Amino acid sequence: MTVAKTTQYWNSRMNGTDPTGLTGNFQDVWTAASGSGSASGGNWVITSGTYTITPTTNTAYTFVACLSYTTAPNNDEVLIKLDNGTHKVEVKGTGNATSLKLVGDSTVTVSNLDLLLTESKPVPLVLRLTLDSTGVAKMYVHEIIQDDNAEDIFSSVTGASGSSKIVQWGNTSGNIKWSNVYYSKFGAFTPEELMTSAFAQNAVPRMGISIVDLLKNTEKIYLKSQVPDSNIMYGYDISSEMINRYTVPNIHVIVPSVESPSFDSLAGSKTTQNYDVVVYVTTRGTNYENAYRQGLNILGEVFDELYTKTGVSGTTDSLISYNAEFDTKMDDDETVCVHTLNLTYMRRIDMRQR
Repeated sequence: MTVAKTTQYWNSRMNGTDPTGLTGNFQDVWTAASGSGSASGGNWVITSGTYTITPTTNTAYTFVACLSYTTAPNNDEVLIKLDNGTHKVEVKGTGNATSLKLVGDSTVTVSNLDLLLTESKPVPLVLRLTLDSTGVAKMYVHEIIQDDNAEDIFSSVTGASGSSKIVQWGNTSGNIKWSNVYYSKFGAFTPEELMTSAFAQNAVPRMGISIVDLLKNTEKIYLKSQVPDSNIMYGYDISSEMINRYTVPNIHVIVPSVESPSFDSLAGSKTTQNYDVVVYVTTRGTNYENAYRQGLNILGEVFDELYTKTGVSGTTDSLISYNAEFDTKMDDDETVCVHTLNLTYMRRIDMRQR
């Protein structure tokens, strides 16, 4: 996983207004390649119009659109196109409002969609399309990566042969309401790697998930050899039912809260933010002492890794406080040991990338 850094963000954000006249900080505007659209009800409504940006040095892109149909475009109408010069991928219409095609060197049809809004289905579709530098393209519906059984549910194809770099969206048939269009030229990011909200991005991916990645890549003995990478995860669900699905030992990282004790500049363009991070280390054993010591060794390596790799980086992160809570057996039947590490990080955030 490659979480987007602070220098990697949404460099174009259209929120229902003219794509060729975007304003604000860190905004790239779109060029009208054909036709036009109009603003109506918080959407950019197109019956015949396409918009493009031509990337320069970058070869991996992320595109997110929130859209709905008034009338469906024609079959094989190109709605979104990413081309990095060597590979291209397209999202095409199917002539109806219940499916879309992901087209590269093969075609995947994604069904059971609700693109035509009704009173019973009033939520527009959120679609994410990515293309990496090797030509792998992925499409996510409603920002969902996995189902409840941890099975991947996004679609993927290898891009067809590209011609020249371009990012394109729009339609020349049908009537489509483009509520939002976000584009990043900085990489092919999953919904966990670059979220649409800058606040959410700083809180979970850049803080919590980055810690998960750091712990997976360590060379320390217990974290390297005793805890499988699949058992080091962000703790979206730490209920007892979910915890029981994983083997032990395992590590769960969560960010339960964030606060900004002070603004570092007038009008709040830059702020100091404190992030609380909690790390749970779970072990199990018939001999509780062995489980306790194994958990303590793992927790110690977690702290050492985070302190040396992030906590003393004054330009990006500063670890300003921590405390550890060591579990103790209180019941004869207790076999699970959970040690807890609580950390507080301080970061300075640029609030203009929104």
